[in-house]
Amino acid sequence: MTPFRIALLLAALCGVAAWQVSVIPESLMQMTVGPTLVPAVVVGGLTVLALVYGVSAWRGRQSDESLAEDQSALPGANTRLLSLLAGGVAFMALVGPLGFIIPGTLCGMGVARAFDAPLRLKSAIVCGAIATAFWVLFAHILGVGLGPGLPWLI
Repeated sequence: MTPFRIALLLAALCGVAAWQVSVIPESLMQMTVGPTLVPAVVVGGLTVLALVYGVSAWRGRQSDESLAEDQSALPGANTRLLSLLAGGVAFMALVGPLGFIIPGTLCGMGVARAFDAPLRLKSAIVCGAIATAFWVLFAHILGVGLGPGLPWLI
């Protein structure tokens, strides 16, 4: 895939993201900053970056290093991709019945495995701490409805 096609895909993804931001319902509470401000700013910034990358690719200033002769795929690429996908699927499938923290930990371990980290107790503890910190930050401090952290405890 050429860099220009990647830029087109990024621009299309930004279009979908902008559409999703436009359908976020307005809050019923009177707030100075509405629920669409931060997502709109992030999508706007990513759109600008995608357009700049697209113009640069169209002018031929971007190259695909994976096509160079001295480049080759790392061994185990399929396993890493499947680990990443399995972590995301585990999160989506288990967040309802198990709350946020356990599926978040499993998702983090899938991402860690995709980057060749060993699946040991240390990975589980680090991913669990990150998932718990995110849940506390978003659910309790910022008031985002993420559901229970552990449904049988909290």
